[in-house]
Amino acid sequence: MASVKPSVPKGMRDFSPAEMVKRNYIFDTIKSVFRKFGYQQIETPTMENSATLMGKYGDEGDRLIFKVLNSGDYLSKAQPEWLATTNAKLTNHISEKALRYDLTVPFARYVVQHQNEITFPFKRFQVQPVWRADRPQKGRYREFYQCDADVVGSNSLLNEAEFILIYDEVLSKLGLTDFTIKINNRKILAGIAEIIGKPELIVDMTVAIDKLDKIGLEGVVSELLTKGFTQEDVDRLQPVILLQGANAEKLEKLKIILSASETGLKGIAELETIFGYLQSFTLLKATVEVDITLARGLNYYTGAIFEVKTNETVMGSIGGGGRYDDLTGMFGLKGLTGAGISFGADRIYDVLEELKLFPEASNQTTRVLICPFDISAETFALPLLQQLRTAGINAELYPAGAKIKKQLDYANNKNIPYVVVIGSDEVQSGEITLKNMQTGEQQKVSAAQVSEAVK
Repeated sequence: MASVKPSVPKGMRDFSPAEMVKRNYIFDTIKSVFRKFGYQQIETPTMENSATLMGKYGDEGDRLIFKVLNSGDYLSKAQPEWLATTNAKLTNHISEKALRYDLTVPFARYVVQHQNEITFPFKRFQVQPVWRADRPQKGRYREFYQCDADVVGSNSLLNEAEFILIYDEVLSKLGLTDFTIKINNRKILAGIAEIIGKPELIVDMTVAIDKLDKIGLEGVVSELLTKGFTQEDVDRLQPVILLQGANAEKLEKLKIILSASETGLKGIAELETIFGYLQSFTLLKATVEVDITLARGLNYYTGAIFEVKTNETVMGSIGGGGRYDDLTGMFGLKGLTGAGISFGADRIYDVLEELKLFPEASNQTTRVLICPFDISAETFALPLLQQLRTAGINAELYPAGAKIKKQLDYANNKNIPYVVVIGSDEVQSGEITLKNMQTGEQQKVSAAQVSEAVK
């Protein structure tokens, strides 16, 4: 049999030990802040039933869901007419499961399924991979991790204000100094569709204006014209899309534009409430900006929506979310409001790498390497190895028999900062040589003092 060249599918990656240390640095930072704000961790399965996912993300999202073929001989029961039909219909017959597209819809399913065991409001966080059948490009992968925090069962806008605080604290802790948390409200967008007399085209309108960053005003206008909007509609929309000024100024202008829309005015009032809460807190680094073009092209948002962008490098959004009043309603549980945010961990990784913001220590997994000259030195070293690990110091012992140069090269390649060299002199005297691999300094310490010296 011909040998197969090893590879991974496009848009998916292996992670080396050094990369995993950096990734865990990001995950641990995010998780610690989630916990600080009262969120608890859950996990849901990699696969969901297709019916759970389909129809929740709009047509564009549905196309990007990875379907999983039914196990066994899935074509044996196939009717001839299935095979003659469209791909989408055939897929329904031969695939009942799919890889999760995000963590929010599985979370809604979890809440409905476990509603009798949950204490509401339920604040949960989840850090797991998701899959999208997208075209891979810089900052966009087919498999990537999401780090979500959601709260269901509370309609307080304090939750939205706290999401801004969570973004601010996490990204500041990771070393970012210039980033923008954009905020809008779907009710404002609904109000805009209402006042131009096209409320039924709200989804088409939001999908188009959400692309302003990518395709520019001309692109947005031409897309709107193909979706059933007239030139007169577009002329009324344009000043709203291009709204300028400070946040309070934008909201005042919107009050005039949307004066005839009760829904639109409610959206403005919600944003003002969130800004009111924020006045009681001090933001570390974030700029919060009202952005009317922000639409988060997903169908399930009903209130405030967020998107986070770094201004220090060119990268798509590194986080986003919003409020959804009827998500669990799709699974039969009505009247349960929710709100959530997500961190794009893979994009954040790329940003920290590009800006060289990972701490030096993030490359170090082992703190001390013990280098024995021979078997008797190895035997002498074992209690020392135990002592270091008991003291909470990551330590390993290089098996006896290799030349000392090879052992020191191993320490250098793994960025291990301290090396303990043990030969016959050390075994006899009990005095050990501790070498700092970065400075080259050496000191003699007793075996009992090694842990303290390293600390």
